[in-house]
Amino acid sequence: MKTTKPTAIITGGTRGIGLGIAKHLAQEGWNLVLFGRSPQESVESPLKELQGMGAELLYVSGDICQEKDRENLVTRAWEHFGSIQALVNNAGQAPAQRTDLLEAKEKDFEQLLRINLQAPYFLTQRVAKGMISSQRDGRNHHLPPVILFITSVSTNHASVNRGDYCVSKAGLSMTAQLWATRLAEFGIHVYEIRPGVIATQMTQGVQEKYDALFENGLALQNRWGQPEDLGRAAASLLRGDWGYSTGQVFTVDGGLSVPRF
Repeated sequence: MKTTKPTAIITGGTRGIGLGIAKHLAQEGWNLVLFGRSPQESVESPLKELQGMGAELLYVSGDICQEKDRENLVTRAWEHFGSIQALVNNAGQAPAQRTDLLEAKEKDFEQLLRINLQAPYFLTQRVAKGMISSQRDGRNHHLPPVILFITSVSTNHASVNRGDYCVSKAGLSMTAQLWATRLAEFGIHVYEIRPGVIATQMTQGVQEKYDALFENGLALQNRWGQPEDLGRAAASLLRGDWGYSTGQVFTVDGGLSVPRF
């Protein structure tokens, strides 16, 4: 399929933050390639919702930790739509259980870093090579190519009962800086969005904890963040509103990270 509409790959795009981003891009006329672990029949509801918004979409199921599945994702995306204008590295996982640093298991640490850090690092490598090749072949879209990393305020807020998650997100933040530096010569823009406490399936298990923290002034805007808050921010970056800001961090946390006495 050849199309004049821009196309974005979104990992973890059928729920939570990824779905919030997908909805905003669908409303702005993007084609969508969504990647997730679930079989397609179990995510038909969000897919139909996005199609109802006018999105042409392709869903690819696989394990982001597997190189062959990442290759399948990228190959199918390019074959289906002809070009890719954006990659949103959103897929990630919380710790299987919150464990004090003194009790943490090495196998859990290793697995979380494979999902949250290693996989997006090498998916970006693969997509970037395709974007560079498209430029050389004159297959560019009018929008600048963009690679976006969704990290977390945990990049610089220490949580000693989920050190693996904090380390993975801090590493992902540096990954964004590295790719921004490497890809600047090709006109590929790289950004990081750093969310605060967002109401998703990942945070359902700690809802009471954060409800209490918000009641006690956790953030300046004293509410849970919503996936649509991230969707608006991502759409702004992907459509080129911040074209002279490659490598920058956009914090969407309701003022949680503002230093206060």
